[in-house]
Amino acid sequence: MLNSVCSLSIMTQIGLLILVVLGVIKAYLILTTGVCTSTKKLTGKTVIITGANTGIGKETALDLAKRGARVILACRDPKKAAIAKEDIIRESRNKNVFIRQLDLTSLKSVRKFAADILKSELRLDVLINNAGCATIEKKLTEDGLEVQMQSNHFGHFLLTNLLLGLMMKTAGTKLEVEKSVRIINVSSTAHRWIKKLNLDDLTFERDPSDNKILNIYGITKLCNVLFSKELAKKLEPFGKNITVNALHPGVVQTEFGRFLPYETLVKIASHVSSIFSKSAKEGAQTSIHLAVADEVANVTGEYFSDCKIAKTSKLAKDLELAKKLWEVSETFVKLKPEERHF
Repeated sequence: MLNSVCSLSIMTQIGLLILVVLGVIKAYLILTTGVCTSTKKLTGKTVIITGANTGIGKETALDLAKRGARVILACRDPKKAAIAKEDIIRESRNKNVFIRQLDLTSLKSVRKFAADILKSELRLDVLINNAGCATIEKKLTEDGLEVQMQSNHFGHFLLTNLLLGLMMKTAGTKLEVEKSVRIINVSSTAHRWIKKLNLDDLTFERDPSDNKILNIYGITKLCNVLFSKELAKKLEPFGKNITVNALHPGVVQTEFGRFLPYETLVKIASHVSSIFSKSAKEGAQTSIHLAVADEVANVTGEYFSDCKIAKTSKLAKDLELAKKLWEVSETFVKLKPEERHF
């Protein structure tokens, strides 16, 4: 009996210790989470956010709509986008929220979306390449590209190039004192997993080690950072009128795992990890900060986390690699001569 009581007491102490440790970790995460403090309005500005019907994309769209922006939700699923649009309009009281269908796993869809934007919009002030996917099963798109690679990098690479002319036009207008156009690429600390990038095998068919699904995801996030750096470099002749930055949103409680099988397992893992993760609103703060904050109006080619510049991996600093990735990406998305701006 005494042994049982002692065992219970020890277990209780261990349980309390675990709760204290978890509490300390959670408190630390709350204290170090970056928050956008800018009160800047975006009246008269046009914003496009990919993957804006859920998670950090939706929270970013809501915040920018509250600031008065004309917000375009670039989403694959029109039905989910319609629900998100209603929510955003109701909460922001801004009716200038619109849906345009965009499926990043289809280069044809990306081209159609861009063509529609160029026809309907007179300006584009902020482009947030937010959408992304993760899967543990290797799949190919209709374009013959690996689905994560196309969703997370190639699709956004093509989209940005197709809309760049409109953004350059916007940056060159003299209608306002601040002419900063901002391109924001949502990356991830997962880019640090990658120790090499084989530009000769971005379809992941030759090197078996690159077929590990987590490697593929990490590679796509590395490409986001390298793309940002190379585009920033190419835009240098335009001064600071157009900035390009990448970011890590943090570990966020979103529907990101909807691409994964084993739904029950994903839900359990989600609940367990929730204490260590950010809400979607918290995860959106760095995207919002880069879209509106005056202090980053002239910052370009950087990588942010928690609303401040963060360190990247050594590979992500390789400017020659970034240049070569750009050239290879042009080939994969079949960028036409008239679509090139450099």
